[in-house]
Amino acid sequence: GTASARFRPKVSQACRRRIYILFVTMRASLVYTVFLFLLTYARGSFLVGAGVGDVTGPAAEVNLMGYAQPTQTARGIHTRLFARAFVFAEVEDPSQRFVFVSVDSGMVMQAIRLAVVERLSAAFDGLYNEKNIILSGTHTHSGQAGFSQYVLYDITSLGFVRESYDAFVDGIEAAVRQAHQRVRPARVQLASGELLDASINRSPTAYLENPAEERAKYQYDTDKEMTLLRIQDADSGKDLGSINWFAVHCTSMNNTNRLLSGDNKGYASYLFEQWMNGNDSIPGHGEYVAAFAQSNLGDVSPNTRGPRCLDSGKPCDPITSTCHGKNELCVAFGPGNTMKESTEIIGERQYRKAQELFDAAEHAGKPIEGSIEVRHVYVDMSSYAFTWKDESVHTCKPAMGYAFAAGTIDGPGAFNFHQNATTANPFWNLVRDAIHDPTKEQIECQKPKPILLDTGEMSWPYEWQPHVVDCQIVTLGNLAIVAVPGEFTTMSGRRLRQVVREALGGPYDVVIAGLANTYSSYIATPEEYQQQRYEAASTIFGPNTLNAYLDIYGKLASSIRAQTDPQGIPAARPPNFVAKQVALLPPVIVDGAPLGKAFGEVETPPHPTYARGSTVAVTFVGANPRNDRKANATFLTVEKRENESGERDAWSIVATDAHWETEFHWERHSVLSDVSYCTVKWNVPSDAQPGVYRIKYFGDRKHILGHVESFSGTSPTFTVTSSGV
Repeated sequence: GTASARFRPKVSQACRRRIYILFVTMRASLVYTVFLFLLTYARGSFLVGAGVGDVTGPAAEVNLMGYAQPTQTARGIHTRLFARAFVFAEVEDPSQRFVFVSVDSGMVMQAIRLAVVERLSAAFDGLYNEKNIILSGTHTHSGQAGFSQYVLYDITSLGFVRESYDAFVDGIEAAVRQAHQRVRPARVQLASGELLDASINRSPTAYLENPAEERAKYQYDTDKEMTLLRIQDADSGKDLGSINWFAVHCTSMNNTNRLLSGDNKGYASYLFEQWMNGNDSIPGHGEYVAAFAQSNLGDVSPNTRGPRCLDSGKPCDPITSTCHGKNELCVAFGPGNTMKESTEIIGERQYRKAQELFDAAEHAGKPIEGSIEVRHVYVDMSSYAFTWKDESVHTCKPAMGYAFAAGTIDGPGAFNFHQNATTANPFWNLVRDAIHDPTKEQIECQKPKPILLDTGEMSWPYEWQPHVVDCQIVTLGNLAIVAVPGEFTTMSGRRLRQVVREALGGPYDVVIAGLANTYSSYIATPEEYQQQRYEAASTIFGPNTLNAYLDIYGKLASSIRAQTDPQGIPAARPPNFVAKQVALLPPVIVDGAPLGKAFGEVETPPHPTYARGSTVAVTFVGANPRNDRKANATFLTVEKRENESGERDAWSIVATDAHWETEFHWERHSVLSDVSYCTVKWNVPSDAQPGVYRIKYFGDRKHILGHVESFSGTSPTFTVTSSGV
């Protein structure tokens, strides 16, 4: 002890004082750092607001968008269609912001975005503009058609349908306005995980054309990863909303469906929002907003039982998707026994995975923090020249190939076209040339695609497909959202994410927002293009399409990293043809009621008693629902009597036309008749409360002089029991 004390260094009082001061300073610095962290956490990473708008269009006579079947016109509503908007802004500089909108639509057409940008920019003095607005469609094939400004996409809807266009523009604007009003400090967390039983590749032979070494990097031939953002109020911790991206077609409802529907993604959003807002909430009117957004779905089908021959039940030919040489017989089904059941199953699987990621984001999610960057350019894709692997290449003017007319296993085409069509047919070339004969340069540029419709060289009465498209990237902290103007196939999307991630540098999560801002059909890889299945035949800018996009988005991402404007992309501007649109769908002329009957009168009453799990059906003397689309309202209510007090009963609404368990059907008495009937169906839920119920119908009739008058009808009461009858 004495020896050790002898060699112990002597510390002066001044030195001790300096050490003490240093210790106190370090402790204070640590406390201050923790305080700043907690303060930042409390204030939130960003300012965020979420909103919903009703985009449900005309529920009668208008073609449904997606399958291009002229006879598939609307005859009612299964679920309402919504736009779900999310505004993100920096805390320190709220002008640095963007808005992401997921829309229950076949896609977002350029005409829609141009109108939305114009309205929002005017309403908010440029705060929202063409650079920071992302509009992405879910790709439901059961929404209204007729909202494109390009001829090809409006053919089966008999041209432009102003009612469809207005429904989308008005509803998207309403959603963004509500999101803007709800902006508050928020925390954003990210979680990702695999969903394995909700999708298959519908062109697996084309996927196999991609290099083996590239395919070896991936376990599956479709992207199975779902990425979810959980958004919470920074002060209260209350959940405000969520967005997830997962690639799968909304084609669970097939081309025989006649009711407006959000399909599997719409149903998933419905389930999540009911879960968060309460089962007694009215869909589209709750505070919590859940978007199930689209991604690189080009070759991804929800019909997981795969394609089978309708006549034999055997597998279709894998390359041509035909049965005995006929494409009309090759159809994919499943996983359910009906299209509604399949929609439920695929929608619920997405919902369950989103719930799982929602929980994971709370405890093990990645915090999304940092700044916001936005990059947007218009690109003329009909003549984009660039260098790829030391070779000068360019894209082509738009054109659709033979296999485009073959359709897909989700919805076959007609006239016995088939997929994998790389040679022309003299008869169909004759028909094509009567419309427009492609130039030799166009034929050479599009090879090996045999051109069926030379849309890029057709301009009467206006352009048939877009030449100028939107390309856009926004970064939200360490998340990059890549908005693409079409349907990227699985491998196309994988290459795009890799290019963007490498160009950005750093640990970015990259998601693709599909069918965004402008619709220009499909984007297959150059290797897939050689096989000319449906997706390749619909890759309108030729075999260099994907590589052109990789070049463009790489430059956008590089400009974010360098904090500069995008370089090396020639400037372009899209046209606006809305004022020139041709509309051939006849308007509603007049509504009539049968002799001796009134509008809203019950034609077929309900039974006196129903059990849970049974279906109530009531038919009313109705009118054409095109007279009023009932935005933010409903064509029907299912109501339960709560008590009897004096002469007035108290009724509560338990379901509307936005609920999954209801269906609203419209039927004209005959082709030339002005009389129509509306049937309300209610599939009584298994947890419905026993009691006395009624059904109400709300309609609008058009007089011969042109004015529209509202009316309603109420069914006799009926009883719901807890057991069978």
